[in-house]
Amino acid sequence: MKKITFLLVTVFTFGFVNAQDKENMSFGVKGGLNISSISNLDEDGINKDPLIGFHIGFFGEFMISDQFAVQPEVLYSTQGVIANFDGEKADFKLNYINIPVMAKYYVADAFSLELGPQIGFLVSADVESEGVSVDIKDETKSVDVSLGFGASYIFAEKFMFGARYNLGLTRVQEDVFPGDSEWKNSVFQISVGYKF
Repeated sequence: MKKITFLLVTVFTFGFVNAQDKENMSFGVKGGLNISSISNLDEDGINKDPLIGFHIGFFGEFMISDQFAVQPEVLYSTQGVIANFDGEKADFKLNYINIPVMAKYYVADAFSLELGPQIGFLVSADVESEGVSVDIKDETKSVDVSLGFGASYIFAEKFMFGARYNLGLTRVQEDVFPGDSEWKNSVFQISVGYKF
């Protein structure tokens, strides 16, 4: 965990220093749709449907060269899955503060591809079924690590549209018993944003 935190701070600082030298940095806000799921539920005999949520937050973009940039973000993200247990549905709702740090490569002036790590800090975790909500935060890991990759397009100079997939690398459950699978977050995001 310390290595991941150090990596995020190093990338952010490197990007900021270089951007300051070139006077080429920007900040903005973004938000959008989450289509989320949790992988490996089916291995435990649980059927699933995607859960629709949202993300909202802010970002900074630091240009390192004409084509490369670093974009750290801080996002509030609602995600999870709809699980089906013997005909009964339960919504697993996991809410995080996510901090992705994306390396961006501009294929064209306004179009970029992006790849980078994301660390998420659990805010709340609940299971809702038939109007009853149960807190499962103690049974859910407080930190989530994932890998994000996607693309974004800037239009009208200030507006941004993007799509990203976050692949969970660490399990969601605090404890895994023998014979159980490791459940991992899986989130597809569609975003719109505005650069100041």
